[in-house]
Amino acid sequence: MAETVVTETRRQRKEPLTDLLVVDLDVHLHESPGELAPYADSPWDVALDNIKDNHEHYLDMPSFSPGVSDGSYQAKFPTAHEGARMVHDQGQMRDELDELNVDLAILFPDHLLKLPVLTQAPYASALARAYNAWMLDKWTSQEKGLLGAIIADSHDPQDAAREIEKYADHPDVVGVYLPCAGIDPMWGHRMYDPIYQAAHDADLPVLLHSVTVTHPVFPFNNHGFDTELGRHACSHTFSIMANIVHMITTGVVVRYPNLRIAVTEAGLSWMPFLCNRLDKEYLERRRDVPFLEERPSHYLKRQFWVSTQPIEEPENMNDIIKMIELYDGEDRTVFASDWPHHDFDHPMKVNQIPFPSEEMRRKVFGENALELFRIDSAGRRLNVS
Repeated sequence: MAETVVTETRRQRKEPLTDLLVVDLDVHLHESPGELAPYADSPWDVALDNIKDNHEHYLDMPSFSPGVSDGSYQAKFPTAHEGARMVHDQGQMRDELDELNVDLAILFPDHLLKLPVLTQAPYASALARAYNAWMLDKWTSQEKGLLGAIIADSHDPQDAAREIEKYADHPDVVGVYLPCAGIDPMWGHRMYDPIYQAAHDADLPVLLHSVTVTHPVFPFNNHGFDTELGRHACSHTFSIMANIVHMITTGVVVRYPNLRIAVTEAGLSWMPFLCNRLDKEYLERRRDVPFLEERPSHYLKRQFWVSTQPIEEPENMNDIIKMIELYDGEDRTVFASDWPHHDFDHPMKVNQIPFPSEEMRRKVFGENALELFRIDSAGRRLNVS
């Protein structure tokens, strides 16, 4: 009876979402070849103009975001969602985020989630540069609460570092997006150190984001699955885990101890597993990683922020609090929706989590993200004059 009274008291005292600061770590704008062509260097502007009228599948377009994720090779069933939902301009985005009670949004691309699978390195780098310029010209706005994560192209880390340096003081740039779909080598390789150094010097966090593809590199060699359910269940989360393991076991977190790293679109449940699994391996094989002065979980809890989307939906929602406690995540868990994709999480879903305190609820919905991005509640960067 006493527990019921306490729970009811918490429910009565819960602030409405409209009174909370809500920062959304994962919101997707929609880029297209025709939109990016005017921002691309020659001759890549011609190539983009040439494909601007090509038929576009959801996150799948030949010569732009190649892949088989549209599901055309398997049975297709109707769903309650609009699978090809997209947002095409700043005004539409702001109006829709207002309906979700989202105050500040961090923008990611749609098609260029698949940037690493492109095989032509100069083209991939040109796309990243064009996207960054286009996004900052057409989409971002502190006044509208739309903030950008510029793309760091893995094909040419030196060029990516120059992009970070170029936009280091831009008031609308709050992070550096590291594409993880089909990435090879993974983000722990020393070839990417120029990217980490540039992000570190700019005091910008790096943001890992993946997407489902079928590609002949680990862990995207998922052709053995018969269903999209199998591929999707593994691809995002396995990609994030693999890249984080690589970053820790190659010493990225040691070389850049002040680098802030965030993960989006992988849920939460992998984090306690990875903390415990890596610590177990470390106790038996620490000679492999003599540069680690602490257990791997120390670095995971110190430098990594984890976003909620896609939030797990256990029968007992208290299990989510238990998972967060297992990785000491009260200060390292941030809200994300994945808007406007069909499998997005409405803030009301995350609001169903039985947070043990209003302080923790405020942290997860907004305050932890302010710390991650070094911004104030209006989206202004604290480290840029």
